[in-house]
Amino acid sequence: MKPLGPIPAGYGAIDGELAIAGRKASELVELAGRTPLFVYSRELVEQRVAELRAALPARVALHYAVKANPHAPLLAAMTGLVDGFDIASGGELEMIRAAGINPARISFAGPGKRDAELEAAIAAGVTLNLESEGEAARALAIADRLGVVPKLAVRVNPDFDLKGSGMKMGGGAKPFGVDAERVPALVGTILAAGADWQGFHIFAGSQALDAAAIADTQAQTIALAARLSREVGQPLPKCNLGGGFGIPYFPGDIPLDLASVGAALGERLAQLPAELAETRFCIELGRYLVGEAGVYLTRIVDRKVSHGETYLVTDGGLHHQLAASGNFGTVVRRNYPVAIASRFDAPVEEEASVVGCLCTPLDRLADKAGFPRAEVGDLVAVFCAGAYGASASPAMFLGQGPAAELLV
Repeated sequence: MKPLGPIPAGYGAIDGELAIAGRKASELVELAGRTPLFVYSRELVEQRVAELRAALPARVALHYAVKANPHAPLLAAMTGLVDGFDIASGGELEMIRAAGINPARISFAGPGKRDAELEAAIAAGVTLNLESEGEAARALAIADRLGVVPKLAVRVNPDFDLKGSGMKMGGGAKPFGVDAERVPALVGTILAAGADWQGFHIFAGSQALDAAAIADTQAQTIALAARLSREVGQPLPKCNLGGGFGIPYFPGDIPLDLASVGAALGERLAQLPAELAETRFCIELGRYLVGEAGVYLTRIVDRKVSHGETYLVTDGGLHHQLAASGNFGTVVRRNYPVAIASRFDAPVEEEASVVGCLCTPLDRLADKAGFPRAEVGDLVAVFCAGAYGASASPAMFLGQGPAAELLV
């Protein structure tokens, strides 16, 4: 049998069935009216935010990266939990505004911003994290036409990356940000145009579990921000240190030592150079805030045996959980944490693969893993589904459509 990933803390059983936020999985499915279903636990998100607040230095603000999960009730809940919101499209700006969130709390990053997106953000008072000189020129021209002073920051492409990260966002040639050596000249242009300069956004990588690597990257980020500020000749108003905090998905993954990250960052911030003495710092996190707070529930619609191998066929699949299927940046497919929700505390009885309803061999949620015997009608739970599940999967593939979503 192939091992399954570790089930996150905070989940238990009621009458032998998986419980989420104190409610049985079958009860939540009945409430939603159907499967497949994403369930997000407000309590687990609140716990994670509290852990971060306790571990990080008090001067570090906490931002939520909306791309991880833009579910409207979740965004509304986040309003009172985090200090800011980071978006990556005009569509996300509309979602944020629909949730009643003050645009002054929003920053907008991402390459390829369209003129209409730039205009909407500038008019609303959103901070733009500029990704190139060309984008800066377009933003300044739009602001001039609108008669608005734009809030502009520069996304820096650093000369380093986050070691051990799942996705490297900095170091070398990248579509993200402005190469560090070109940043001072661009900031000079922004200042000369009379824009409201907001500082730097420096994001080196994501999904890292190595606390030492994260601490080292944060130290390099702060040093880079100080050097660029000296070259600009202006104190730095704000520095987004990026994120990169990972969560365990696969067998053998060890949770991030958050206390170690916070302690190292506290030491670094206690020794800031003059250029950064008044700088406001923030951390931008998405997956780490909501990933482990989500569960994907899908119902078994068929049980079959082929050449001696058992398949549990569900009404869900990669169209909702692309990452769990191994088709979202994974080189070697490994099993996410998956369980039979209907028999959550039962012992392993058989080896089976959990597959979806799509007519492709890529649609596999668990590969040759150990489970209690499951039958048609039972519910399967895929954990770590709170981030990059519904928002990063091809829901319309084969006309399947989106899953239901609940915040409980």
